[in-house]
Amino acid sequence: MPNPQLLRALPSVNALLRTDEAATLAERAGRARLTALARSVTEDLRAELRSSADGSPTGGRSGSEFLKSDGVVLRESLLAEALRRLSLAVEREGAAGLRRVVNATGVVLHTNLGRAPLSDAARRAVAEEAAGYCTLEYDLETGARGRRGARAEQLLTDLTGAEGALVVNNCAAAALLVLTALARGGETIVSRGELVEIGGDFRVPDVMAQSGTRMIEVGTTNRTKLADYERAIMEETRMILRVHPSNYRIVGFTATPTLAELAALARASNLLLYEDAGSGALSDLATYSLTGEPAITDSIRAGADVVTFSGDKLLGGPQAGCVVGRGEVIEKCRRHPLYRALRADKLALAALEATLDAHRRGRAGAEVPALRMLAAPREEIGRRTRAFVRRARGRVDQSALSFEIVAGNSAVGGGSAPTTHPPTALVALTHARLSADALEAALRRSRPPVVARILGDRVVLDLRTVAPDEEAELLDALAVL
Repeated sequence: MPNPQLLRALPSVNALLRTDEAATLAERAGRARLTALARSVTEDLRAELRSSADGSPTGGRSGSEFLKSDGVVLRESLLAEALRRLSLAVEREGAAGLRRVVNATGVVLHTNLGRAPLSDAARRAVAEEAAGYCTLEYDLETGARGRRGARAEQLLTDLTGAEGALVVNNCAAAALLVLTALARGGETIVSRGELVEIGGDFRVPDVMAQSGTRMIEVGTTNRTKLADYERAIMEETRMILRVHPSNYRIVGFTATPTLAELAALARASNLLLYEDAGSGALSDLATYSLTGEPAITDSIRAGADVVTFSGDKLLGGPQAGCVVGRGEVIEKCRRHPLYRALRADKLALAALEATLDAHRRGRAGAEVPALRMLAAPREEIGRRTRAFVRRARGRVDQSALSFEIVAGNSAVGGGSAPTTHPPTALVALTHARLSADALEAALRRSRPPVVARILGDRVVLDLRTVAPDEEAELLDALAVL
């Protein structure tokens, strides 16, 4: 049984909130939220005092130490413990929101870490042009209402050769809009081998069902022929859908019609051909050793009526769904009521404009971080890694933390180019006292957090995804381990 003296000395919620420390915490958390947290803290302390064998709160002083104190000291001790817990609760809540991290995983388009990092130009566009009042839907020449996203749309048509374009908030939204606006109430033909599921439980059949089109599956998982599509065309058919398989590949005994063959069939049958291209490679990315990703320019030239792709993957910009294609088809999507619910906001449009501008100027490889990371050869990563390890050995207690440079592979990520693994140099870490799991967790608790990966029984760092100006922060994180 807990000592009644301890329970009586437990501070009330009001007593907690009247302290100077609570006043400071209220500026961070807000008075109402701090009150709720204070109530939770005192309830937890009371429950611990009642259940503890010696009547002590977990993690605090022993019950005997509390009982040696006089009444005043006892109350002060419990109040200090409650304030400590209240401060930790506020800190945990503050850390739960969006925070910048150092990505040392080597996964360039890391979905959980926000995929493509924005270029300097895109960040400036967000902060300087779009964060305040801006020309989102305003024409400075005429003083009249303008069209949202007009600049981004013009850049997309310039880069892809399409007649028209529009932008929505992500690629899944783009697919839903296209299928709803163009094929609702009719049938859409798709190969069984393209009924994929990608990250976040995005399933092609589910999106098609939500759009109101009826899915007609043709072919087999590994082989679908043009004749399979031809036989499936009926009076209710509205569209042929081609889906890029994104994060997986079928290899070996496979067959699928070319996009040009499907385009010819669609035209002959008075149908629309829609390609969900996914990753958003505007052109051939062979210079980045990326294969198997459809180039949007090739899709338009092959005859696709409408193509959708992501803004935050191989395009290297913000989260956005880009829709390009024939002018009349794009305008039908724009006029659909669903477009207003799915359209992109001013911050995404500003970042997208800046990113597309880099592509149009032919400077994307140098200015867009994701493409620059993908293009970095192993030799360059190796030079950076050796220089980093030399600096680290000068700052870190090597009796606790040891370094080794080992060969490894990075990853494209984001459901893009799953068979491409750029060779890289890794910094392998071993700690004298911490396991690999504990070391990885300690790096995550750094300021800013460092996200690494575990390979075998060691934590490894891949500088491919660490910006040069982040290396100092990474060194700081290692120095305190």
